[in-house]
Amino acid sequence: MSDMVRKQLYITKSQELYLKEKAKELGVTEAELVRDALDLQLKCIGFVKDPLSVWEEESAFINSLMGKGDLQGKRDWKRDDLYER
Repeated sequence: MSDMVRKQLYITKSQELYLKEKAKELGVTEAELVRDALDLQLKCIGFVKDPLSVWEEESAFINSLMGKGDLQGKRDWKRDDLYER
């Protein structure tokens, strides 16, 4: 929770009732539900994550591929071969 920032916002009574009901139904906190909704809305409007977090995700993906070892059926050509075409 160290990267969390406290925010106060106003919602309508109907939003509060729906939020309480949904959070209870899903077994999560109201705050978690609000954060998820905010993330979804930001994604819908095209908000781009900060470059560092994007790189960290990509780095984790690359490391997971590297952990799988060598691929079967390696290529049988070299880069220089492409220039001879």
